[in-house]
Amino acid sequence: MSQSYAPAVAPSRTPATGAEPRQYSPRGILGVWAAAALPMAGLSWLVAPALAGRLDGANAWPRALLACLTVGLIWQGVLVLVLVRRETGTLRWHALADALWLHRPRSPRTGRVGGRVWWILLPAVLVVGLGQLLPSVPAPADRDLGAFMRSTNGHDFLSGNWPWFAVIVVMAVFNTVLGEELLFRGLLLPRMRGVFGRADWLANGVLFALYHLHMPWAIPKALLDTLALAYPTRRYRSVWLGIIVHSLQSVLIVGGSLALVLK
Repeated sequence: MSQSYAPAVAPSRTPATGAEPRQYSPRGILGVWAAAALPMAGLSWLVAPALAGRLDGANAWPRALLACLTVGLIWQGVLVLVLVRRETGTLRWHALADALWLHRPRSPRTGRVGGRVWWILLPAVLVVGLGQLLPSVPAPADRDLGAFMRSTNGHDFLSGNWPWFAVIVVMAVFNTVLGEELLFRGLLLPRMRGVFGRADWLANGVLFALYHLHMPWAIPKALLDTLALAYPTRRYRSVWLGIIVHSLQSVLIVGGSLALVLK
């Protein structure tokens, strides 16, 4: 990996729980952002159309787009592991947990860990729910996978189609667990305070919104998600908060897709 992705010199040991990891430089932050955003944009706008032209049968375009986005999300999970391995020298669970804030949320006021602190999920979920009620920029008809899944063609495509259902599950897992959240909230956010100070969570949310070059119509609502994903993760130092809130939509998508497969 290039130095721009991991600007910090690898420490000799994993940081203790609760300690700030070695901070990234502005160049390093933008490097990690680009390593996530540019492949997704290229896969969506360049590779997917080319692949669709080579596929046979019905629904070549949604198959190509779904496959390309899944590959891009898997790459983000791989990128996180590579960068953590360079920083800590290991991929053992204790090192991953400390490096990526994979700990139960801790109250900054009382020091309480877990328990009632998990109730912070409720307002975060409400923010996401309210965001769904706001007007949104419509996606192009041929790039709205949700609309495709709700269409007659989508129903016919998924009916009994376990292989493509498996692709949807993989995409959902890497979208909200092992990909986007782990990279932006687990890897980047803890390493941005050195540049952005107490506004690191806000800068993280802006970067996450701008990452959506592969679906720019989602950028406005992704900015709103800053309050539900980046802020709780930073305040309570737990990436699980962002993962859980972000995963709610994925659970609905996987559940709806499963219902279609079983028809």
